[in-house]
Amino acid sequence: MISRFIIPCIAAIFIAATAMAKETITVGITPTGVPFTFVDAATQKPTGAMVDLATAIAADIGADVQFQINAFPALIPALTTGKINLISASMFVTAKRQEIIDFSIPVYAYGEAMFVAAGDSNDYTIDQLKGQDVGAQIGSTYADALQALGVFGQVKLYDSIADMMRDVVLGRIKAGFGDRPIVAYQISRNPKLGVRLVGGYRPLNEGKVALAVAKNNSQLLNEVNTSIAKFEKNGELAKILSKYGL
Repeated sequence: MISRFIIPCIAAIFIAATAMAKETITVGITPTGVPFTFVDAATQKPTGAMVDLATAIAADIGADVQFQINAFPALIPALTTGKINLISASMFVTAKRQEIIDFSIPVYAYGEAMFVAAGDSNDYTIDQLKGQDVGAQIGSTYADALQALGVFGQVKLYDSIADMMRDVVLGRIKAGFGDRPIVAYQISRNPKLGVRLVGGYRPLNEGKVALAVAKNNSQLLNEVNTSIAKFEKNGELAKILSKYGL
C-alpha cells in the first residue's frame, strides 16, 4: 500500500518538473533568404543571421527553439494561424503588415537591388527599362512599388530570387529586383550564377527588418524586445550581423 505521505511528494515532484520544462518557440524562416535565413548545403540545417538571432533570443529567455521552413508569402499566414510563434526572416516592417501582426524592435535596414545578366554591361535606370519585363519577389514591399510605376511591360512575381535569376540569365526578363543583402551575398558566393548587380541603382524602398509575433502574443513580443535591446547594448547583435557580411 502506498503511503499517504508519498503521494503528495510524487505530485510535488511532478509539478516541479513541469514548471522547469522549457517552452519551445517555433520560428518561421525561409530557405532562400541568404544571408538572413537559408539551409546550409553541408549540414542541411537552418542558418543565417536571423536564425542565429532567434536562437540567441530563445536562449536568453530560457526557451528551446524549433525552426519551420516556409515560402516567404506563407510566413504571415503561418503566424496568424498559430503554426509558428515567431517570424525571424528578412521581413520589412510595413503599415499593412502591422494591421495583421506585431513587429519587434528593428534589427537591420536595407533596400532592394537591381540585377541583370552578367554579360549585360549597362547600368540601367528605371526609365531605361520602359516597356521591358522585369521580376520581383512575391510578397516583397517593392513588388507593389514597381507595379505602381506603370513603366514596365510586366512585373513578374517569383517565389524565390533563384528562380528570378534563372529567368534573367535565360532572357525571359530584362532585370530582377531583390533584397540587396540577399542578392549581393548570393552573387559573391557563386560568381557562376550569371547575373550582376546594377551599379548606381537607388532603391525605391528602404525598409527596416524586424521579428514578428501574432497580435495576441504580447508576452513573447516583450521578451523578444528585451533580448534585442540587450544584444544591441552588449554588441551581440552587431556580432551576429557581421558574421554574415551585414
